[in-house]
Amino acid sequence: MSLPSGISARPVFPGAHILQGSSQGYVIAIISAMLLAFTAIIIRVLTEYYHLPTFVLAFWRAALVALVLLPVLLLFKPEWARLQRAQIPFYACYGLLLAVFNSLWTLSVALNGASVATILTYCSVGFTVFLGWMMYSERLSLRQLVVIVVSLGGCFLVSNGDSLGNSHFNLLGLVVGMLSGIGYTLYTLGGRVATERRYPVWNTILYVFGFSAVYQWLFNAALTFYPLEAFHGMTGSLWFLSQGVQGIEWGGWWLLLTLAAGPTLLGFGLYNISLKSLPLAVANLILSLELVFTAAIAYFLLGESMNQLQLLGSALVMGGVLMLKSKTAAT
Repeated sequence: MSLPSGISARPVFPGAHILQGSSQGYVIAIISAMLLAFTAIIIRVLTEYYHLPTFVLAFWRAALVALVLLPVLLLFKPEWARLQRAQIPFYACYGLLLAVFNSLWTLSVALNGASVATILTYCSVGFTVFLGWMMYSERLSLRQLVVIVVSLGGCFLVSNGDSLGNSHFNLLGLVVGMLSGIGYTLYTLGGRVATERRYPVWNTILYVFGFSAVYQWLFNAALTFYPLEAFHGMTGSLWFLSQGVQGIEWGGWWLLLTLAAGPTLLGFGLYNISLKSLPLAVANLILSLELVFTAAIAYFLLGESMNQLQLLGSALVMGGVLMLKSKTAAT
C-alpha cells in the first residue's frame, strides 16, 4: 500500500517493527477505535443518569474539545494553534459537516432506535469505498470487498441487528439513518482533505470542533425557540448540570470533560492521523471495531452481556480487520 505524497513511512519509535510502514496506520486506527468505544458508555450515563439533553451534550462535547486542546497547543506547539485566513472557509464547512452529522445521528437514534441507527451509520463503509475509488483511485481487490461485506455483517450482529424485524422501520427513519452514514463518510473525507493540505491534525481538530460547537449552540437555540416534535426532550439550557434542586452536579461535569478530552479528542485525533497512511475505506472499516470494544466495555462496566449472535458478529469484525491487514502487509 503506497503512502500519500509527502508522508514519511518511518516508524514513530525506532526499532519498533509493528509501527513500520502501513502497520503504523493500523495500530493508530485500532487505538482510536478503542478510545471512541468509551463514547457510547459515557453518553449513556450522562443521558440516563443525569438526564442531560442530547443537543446540550453535543454542544459541550465539541466545546470542551476546543477548550481543552487550545491551552495545550499554546503551551507546547503554539504554531499549531494559529488559524490562517485561508483555513477559515474549510474549517467552517468541516465544522458544519460535523455538527450536521451529529444531529442526524441523534435524530436517527430517536426515529430508529440505537440498534438500527448504528447499522445504518456503519453502512458508511460502502460510501467510503465509492468515494475512495472516485476521488483517490483507491483500488480494492475482490478479497478486500468480501472482507468489507463480512465485516458489515458483523457490525449488524454486534449492534443487535437481529431485532431489526421487530422494529418499526419507516421511510423517514431510513432516509435520516442513511444520511447519517453519508455524513460520517464525508467527515472521513474531510480529514483526508485536511491531510492533503498539510494542515496539522491537532490544528484541524481544534477549529473543526470549535466551529461545530458554535453550530450546535445555534441548533439548540433554534430548536428551543421553535421546537419540533422529533426533537422533543433533546434541547435545554446549556447549564443544565448547574441548575435544579441538587445544585451543581460536579460528577456530570467531570464526565463531560472526560468525554471531550479522552474518547473525542484523542479518538478523533488519532483517527485523523491514521488517514495519512490508510485508504479511506480501510480506516473506516477498522473504526468499526468500536462496536466490538463498546460491547466488551459495557459488559464489564455496565453489566451488559452479549448474546451468541453478537459474539459471532464480534468475531466477524475482528477477523475481517485481521484478514485485511494480512493482505495489505503481503502486498
